Amino acid sequence: MQIYSYFCRRKLNITNKRVQMNNESVRQKFKGNPKLKRLVDWLIMNQVETRPRWYVRMLAPLYQHRGRHSVIHHSVRMDTPPYRQFRLGNYSVIESGACINNAVGDVIIGDHTRVGLHNTIIGPVTIGSHVNLAQGITVTALNHNFSESDKRIDEQGVNTTPVTIEDDVWIGANAVVLPGVRIGTHSVVAAGAIVTKDVPPHSLVAGVPAKVIKQL
Repeated sequence: MQIYSYFCRRKLNITNKRVQMNNESVRQKFKGNPKLKRLVDWLIMNQVETRPRWYVRMLAPLYQHRGRHSVIHHSVRMDTPPYRQFRLGNYSVIESGACINNAVGDVIIGDHTRVGLHNTIIGPVTIGSHVNLAQGITVTALNHNFSESDKRIDEQGVNTTPVTIEDDVWIGANAVVLPGVRIGTHSVVAAGAIVTKDVPPHSLVAGVPAKVIKQL
C-alpha cells in the first residue's frame, strides 16, 4: 500500500510539473503577442470588477488543485484565473469571507492549514503545512508602482515579491504580512503586527513594524 501511494504521489508530482511548464510556455507566448494577451485577459477577467468572469469561476473546481478533505467555504471569494496555480493541501480549510487572489502569482497552501475568517491572500504566496491564520489577516506579495510622478498610480502597473510562510506558524488576528517576507518555521506573529522583514524560525514577533520579542 505504501509503495502504491508513493507511485501515485510521484505521478501526481510529474503531472503537476508538466502543467507548470505548459503554463509557463503559454505565458511566454502571450508576452510575445500583446494583442493576444489582451484578448485572453479580457475573456478571462472582468475588467471592471478585476476578477475572473462568472463562467471562469464556474469552471474553477476543474483546474484548481484541492487536496483530500480540504474545505473552501461558499462565501470565499476565489479570484483564481487558470493561468496561475492555486493549490490547497489535504485537510486544509479556507474560512468564510476570505479572498484568495492568484492573478499575479501562484497561491500554494500546504496540508492541515487553516486560513481564517476574512483573510486576504494575494500571490505569489506559499504557505506551509500546519499553519494557522487567525481572523482578518492580509498576506500580500503585491505592490503598486508609483515612482513616475507624471503618471497616475493606476497607470504604472504593479510589482510582486514572493511571500513564504513556513510550516507550523501561527499568525494572530488583523496582522499584515508584506511583500518579500519569509516567516520561519514554528514562529508566532502577534495580533495586529505588520511584518515588513523576514522572521527567523522559532521567533515571536509583534509591533508596527514587527520586531522579534523572544525566541521560542
